[in-house]
Amino acid sequence: MIHFFFYLIIFIFGLAVGSFLNCVIYRLEKKQSFLKGRSYCPYCKHILKWQDLIPIFSFLILKGKCHYCQKKISWQYPLVEISTALIFLLIFNFSAFGGSAQGWQNIFTILYLLVISSFLIIIFVYDLKHYIIPDKVVYPLIGITFLYQLFGIWNLEFGIWNFKPLICAILSAIFASGFFLFIVFISKGRAMGIGDIKLAFFMGFFLGFPNILVALFFAFMIGAIIGIGLILMKKKTLKSEVPFGPFLITGTFIAFFWGQILINWYFKLLI
Repeated sequence: MIHFFFYLIIFIFGLAVGSFLNCVIYRLEKKQSFLKGRSYCPYCKHILKWQDLIPIFSFLILKGKCHYCQKKISWQYPLVEISTALIFLLIFNFSAFGGSAQGWQNIFTILYLLVISSFLIIIFVYDLKHYIIPDKVVYPLIGITFLYQLFGIWNLEFGIWNFKPLICAILSAIFASGFFLFIVFISKGRAMGIGDIKLAFFMGFFLGFPNILVALFFAFMIGAIIGIGLILMKKKTLKSEVPFGPFLITGTFIAFFWGQILINWYFKLLI
């Protein structure tokens, strides 16, 4: 019962953060500050009251329409809220049962992962909507990851400096970004964008080797499946532009949570 309430609190917290991320995504597009000013309807500009901003419930109670102008509310809002809550649950579950850090280090790691996942959700939705990976999000993402990697080079248990994880992360970042740079160069920017190179650099830095390979494999596989599906449904053509950022981020989450399990399973098949 205690575990149930603990996970319920995490889920509710994730819903609240997801609601905030929706605000960030919208104001990022409008070049507005998300640190000040009250939330408002994007159509009628009416200031929203607290009862209009309850994650999930407000959307259901209002039947997906603005309380003031009756314009439809995008499904993006509840989907981002639910997705954020579920990812937060996965992070806490992973840290509790799969992480190696202990005590305050574990708390620091959890906070780091919550921030990273929030940034990734913003990029996922923004790139899906606008076909752009914003520098205002991806650069801080890389910076935060770099600082965390620096934090990890000091081994508290043995009291020594351990540069191996940092070197591995840097090499993985160079490999991933170099691979995408090669694709951009060969395709002359038609297959990939500069934003994908920056995101790939983060992925390598964040995941390390060999998890970066898992992330790239699933990103390209899922992208190919969805791309073929869109073509078969005649919603896209071979020349249509499709944002690749959401696939990279999906691959990143898969590799982070289940990468080692998938790698072990793959090697067992080879034996």
